[in-house]
Amino acid sequence: MTDHTSRPASAGPPWISASEVFELVDFEGATRAIQRALREGLDPASDFSRSILDVNHGQLLLMPSQSARFVGVKVATVAPNNPSINRERIQGVYILADAETLTPVVLLDGTALTTLRTPAVSAAIADYLAPKFVDHLVVFGTGPQARAHVHAMRAIREVQRITVVGRFPGRAASLVGEFAAQGMNATEGDAADVRDAQIIVCATTARMPLFDGESAPDDSCTIAVGSHDADAREFDSALAVRAQLVVEDIAVALRESGDVAMPVTEGVIAASDLVSMREIITGAVPVDSSRPRAFTSSGMSWEDLVVAAAVFECF
Repeated sequence: MTDHTSRPASAGPPWISASEVFELVDFEGATRAIQRALREGLDPASDFSRSILDVNHGQLLLMPSQSARFVGVKVATVAPNNPSINRERIQGVYILADAETLTPVVLLDGTALTTLRTPAVSAAIADYLAPKFVDHLVVFGTGPQARAHVHAMRAIREVQRITVVGRFPGRAASLVGEFAAQGMNATEGDAADVRDAQIIVCATTARMPLFDGESAPDDSCTIAVGSHDADAREFDSALAVRAQLVVEDIAVALRESGDVAMPVTEGVIAASDLVSMREIITGAVPVDSSRPRAFTSSGMSWEDLVVAAAVFECF
């Protein structure tokens, strides 16, 4: 690694493009960085809160965090109408700075960072929650996160076949074709296909449950990453009642994740039923293999910092 912190201030921080982000750290590398940070003592509960600001055509997200070596902030935008004009729904820039001097040391493509870290967080916990043998992976969604989650799951497990469930048949067919061209056994399907899946990935903008939670196998792992609203969810209360529920941080999940906040409000589960991913990864709470496991995430600032630092260290 080059010592970029020694660059003259007048030169400005270097830029790491989207393609360079993925060249420097792959899904497995990002997954291991997340796991390592949690095992070494990082506590998501101590992270700064993010700000979500409504603007005229979407949302502005500010996500700051700090570690012993770095501070950083992601400035991201969410524009729901962008896909209709062939622009990314989520865009952003990440500023990574030296913790002691607060001097920016690098700027990263925030969209690429999000595309890398979100499935890395999912894979970091799925590595503990998912069965060792995965014959069938079902992914709901056809966008960048759906695609990235398939690659991230394949970084931690051998996956025999993949079913893509999408709202738009043309997009689902396109993603299936992309996976097939890469040598994967992929087909289109529907919500009923979860009945024999070992991993179920929900990476959509849905506000209502995507499948019947009673149909998820006992030995399965559901990953839901599509929502950061307390009144939107991708899996239903039936699954919430059956599953061991794992979240990034309990307070954040109750505030931002409808997957767990809504069944708590309904009174069918309690906040005390939730387990943090840190507790699972450190071994403080054992995985309950007697029932389904489900993980829901809203995205936290510490995750961006961990992965941005890993990218920078390889730069």
